[in-house]
Parts: sequence; C-alpha cells; structure tokens
Amino acid sequence: MAKFVIAPHMRLQEWVAEEKGYFAGEGLDYEFHEALPSKEARGHYLGDKIGAYQTFEKGRGSDIGCACHWTVNVSASTGHGKMYADAYSVAPAGIFVPPESPMHAPEQLAGVPISVGYQSGSHYATIQGLEQYIRPADIRLSFGDGMLFSRMELLIDRKIPAASLFSGPHYFLEQLGFRKIMDTTFMMAALIQRDPDPEDVQKYFRALRLAQRDIDLRPDLYTHYYDKEFPVRFHPQMDTRRWGPGERIVFEPYTKEVFQQSFEWIAAHAIFPEGTMGEGKYEDACVSFTTR
Repeated sequence: MAKFVIAPHMRLQEWVAEEKGYFAGEGLDYEFHEALPSKEARGHYLGDKIGAYQTFEKGRGSDIGCACHWTVNVSASTGHGKMYADAYSVAPAGIFVPPESPMHAPEQLAGVPISVGYQSGSHYATIQGLEQYIRPADIRLSFGDGMLFSRMELLIDRKIPAASLFSGPHYFLEQLGFRKIMDTTFMMAALIQRDPDPEDVQKYFRALRLAQRDIDLRPDLYTHYYDKEFPVRFHPQMDTRRWGPGERIVFEPYTKEVFQQSFEWIAAHAIFPEGTMGEGKYEDACVSFTTR
C-alpha cells in the first residue's frame, strides 16, 4: 500500500498536526510534501486562466486537495475525485486596494480590473460579493495575474489596482495598511484523489481535528507557520504575531442542499462553459465516512 501523501496548502492545520505528531499518532503511514515552498512569488504563477480547477484536472500529487467548495463541487462532478462531505472550511477573504487608492466603497470597483484566481475561490467570491452592489456587466475580473501569492506581490508593487486575497495574504495586506473594500469570506472543501484507503482518510481528518482544537486554543503559537509558504521576499516585513488563524475547518457535513445550491449558482453565472460541469449529482460526487 502506497504512503498517504499530505501537502499543506496555504493553511496552518497540516503544519500543526505534523509538529504535534497527530498524523503518526493516528497510525497514518504518510509522506509530508511542501507543495508551496517559500521561495519567490513568481514560483506560484501557473499561467493565464490556470487556477484551482485546472490543478485538480492535472492532479496535485497528494491524496487530499483543498480548494474553494465551488471548484471542488465541479471537480467531483466531472470525475476528478470525490468531495469529502464530512467537513468543510471557512477562509477569511477580501478585496483589497492600496492605501492611497481613491476607492473606498464596493460601488467604486465598477469597471476596475480585480485580480482573481481563475475558477478559484477568489473568482466566485468576488462575483458573489460585488453583485450586491454592481451590475454583472460592470464586474471586471483579471485572470492573468497568477495564483494567490503572485497577485499579492503585484498589488504590493502597485502593478494592479485591486486584488482578491484570502488567509495569510489577507492578513499581510491588512498589516501593511492596504484597504479592504469588502469582505468575501468563503467556504473551502476537500477533494479525495488517488484512491486512498478510506481508513487513511479518516486518520488524516482526525489528526486535523486535533490540530484545529490547538489552533482555536492558542493561535499565537502557530501563526509562524505562514512563513513556510510565503515568498521569502516578504519575510522581513511579516509580523505573524498580528495575524489571525486563517482557514478554519468545520467538522460538520457539507450537505446535499449546500452542494446543489452551489452547483446551481456556478451554472447560473456561467463560470464554466455549458456542458463541462458534469451532472452535479451529490450521491455520485461526494463521499461520507460517517452516518448522521
């Protein structure tokens, strides 16, 4: 049986579970890979219109991949894995502009290019947030600025006017005095790939549950792990003591009703070309290891 492959992805829980020995304590035979080594922001640039969904299409090389629930919803519906339905996460997020920007309100973002990750959480969340204020035709999204750290760097360097950011970069921009125009916090979900042993999946999540408890109790002990994935260029400026815990795992079911509502919202907003989203059947796309 192959080892269970774990790859942290812009959150603290895997790092804490590794430090505390929770994976080993659950009896999980695993390998721990750094999927986003802390080098430079451009190392996280995957190309124009390459986002979370495309990385699932390609395969991430780990047994569990995490992304916004919208993308995991479609990825599972199109056969790229199974959505784990026994938990979800919530990631703090927002649309940011430089402190000197003349923009202070969501309405002022009409027609302004906002850097987001293509078919990633920031893509959906930005639309969901702004459509309360701006006509859909006036919401202008920019997909050519790369993944999370790439667009963070471009905003810091004043090369783009606005960007949607979450978790660690969200806290860093707040620390630097960038203005958050609006909150766009969103749900995340897990996609099971590579056909791991179901018992290994349960061991993995039991370890994360212990880590989540530790983070809830003393987040200050663990925010230093943001250093592991941030571009080293920014390390001298980062004061992670001021930052929050980021993405929080909620050990409650991702229900059929939530799945269907999300699938319908994605289809209604034509984020994927017609006919490419799969059938959107909860029973086929999702897997649960508990009875409720």
